[in-house]
Amino acid sequence: MSPTIRVLSDIPRLHAAERGGAIAVQCADGRLTYGELDAYSRKAAALLIAAGVQPGQRVAWLGRSHETFFELLFGACLARGCFTPINSRLAIGEIAFILDDSSADLIFVTHDFLAATQAATAQISRPIRIFTVDALAPGFDHYPTLRDSAQGALREPQPADDVLQLYTSGTTGLPKGVRITNANMEAFLGPAMTFEGMDNTPEDVFVSCMPLFHVGGMNPDLTALAGGAKLIVIPAFDPPLVLKILETERATRTGFVPAMINMLLQHPDCATTDFSSLKTLVYGASPISESVLTAARERFGCRFTQVFGMTETNAAGTVLHCDDHQPHLLRSCGRAWPTHEVRIAGDDGEEVAVGEVGEIQVRGPAVMSGYWNRPEATAETITPEGWLKTGDAGYRNEDGYFFVHDRVKDMIVSGGENVYPAEVENAILGCPGVADAAVIGVPDARWGEAVKAIVVRAPGSEIDEDAVIAWARERIAGYKAPKSVDFIEVLPRNATNKVLRRVLREPYWAGHGRLVG
Repeated sequence: MSPTIRVLSDIPRLHAAERGGAIAVQCADGRLTYGELDAYSRKAAALLIAAGVQPGQRVAWLGRSHETFFELLFGACLARGCFTPINSRLAIGEIAFILDDSSADLIFVTHDFLAATQAATAQISRPIRIFTVDALAPGFDHYPTLRDSAQGALREPQPADDVLQLYTSGTTGLPKGVRITNANMEAFLGPAMTFEGMDNTPEDVFVSCMPLFHVGGMNPDLTALAGGAKLIVIPAFDPPLVLKILETERATRTGFVPAMINMLLQHPDCATTDFSSLKTLVYGASPISESVLTAARERFGCRFTQVFGMTETNAAGTVLHCDDHQPHLLRSCGRAWPTHEVRIAGDDGEEVAVGEVGEIQVRGPAVMSGYWNRPEATAETITPEGWLKTGDAGYRNEDGYFFVHDRVKDMIVSGGENVYPAEVENAILGCPGVADAAVIGVPDARWGEAVKAIVVRAPGSEIDEDAVIAWARERIAGYKAPKSVDFIEVLPRNATNKVLRRVLREPYWAGHGRLVG
């Protein structure tokens, strides 16, 4: 990354001077050149300052992916505000909680989320000013109109400014606002942009369909813009549309979570899509099965890079480089970033031996500055020595490669043995007739918990429980293999396509004492 990029708003400023007429962002609704992105970001900052935004104040966003998202992100930086995108799949009460918690007085929305925004703001005692970013709505401020007439002096962003606040999913409690500073973003972009797949240049076309309210969508997109590439944002994951755009736009780089890769492979159009322009696919956010990864490498014909991180680490952590995709490392998430430390810690908080399973912890300059107004939660998550507790279980081999088992809270304890769902799912997903699978622990009078597989059959498949269990038992230890299998039409997933295990577990644990997050 260029040493002159120290704050987020440097990205459009520098590229506007060098390639102002080149397309920066293209969405379903329109496109912005780098020159327009820089000019509109400055106008957005002037508007925010005129609207009363003070340094450190949160500026909220709710809606589908839209090109104005980026000008407001950079504009908030130039106003020294903190951009706070809200998960658009949340319920009204959850949206209201985040708006109230963030103390945001302004929110920018796409028209399809205007009604939800009104309902959420009605639950908050303080007034919140609503701006629509696309269609005019009687009685509401229209951002493009006000932006175009905005003027005034801007502020000088500082490295220590909170520039982005992303909220955690709240699966283990109320959502918490993760504070990301300009310095955190610089610490992410610097090393990330040396990794193949995120080392974008002005010749690259990066296709993105991950949600922008998630670090897994936001940060790869920022590497594209920081590199001067053409960023194409698809508002929602739609397999035939994604495949079409990858081909017609001659995409050179893209990124998906494993579930998306699996769904693309299963779509009929995948067999005839031309991927010849694609150089690298970046993936992460959850463990991937060897069968899915192998099939994807064969079909897409490009190189693959895996990145392991989380919101609280600003997506930094480990990387499995393209050349590391060797047979014995396909289930690894790679080695620590050169600028960060990664370790495996035991229950006592001390580092464990090579090969021993514990909690993955990360330390380095990209790690969040803390949770918004939650000092206790921050202290519980970041040790006094600066180690961020990821909540993921895994181990390190003798060569420094890390392997993620699963979330610590998803671990199944059966007869005193620890079973990690991802390991069982990896075995099952290679089974003919299985389209998708998730593994959970269910109550068992003898063993405490028993391993259960929830399976989605492939179209036309009639695979049964015995076949799934037999397949798994040939590949993993008997105590890890599922004791039972249920079949459903589709697995419940969140906005980033992670399986909602809690939803799957609930009916089985009704009336029982243990139900993990």
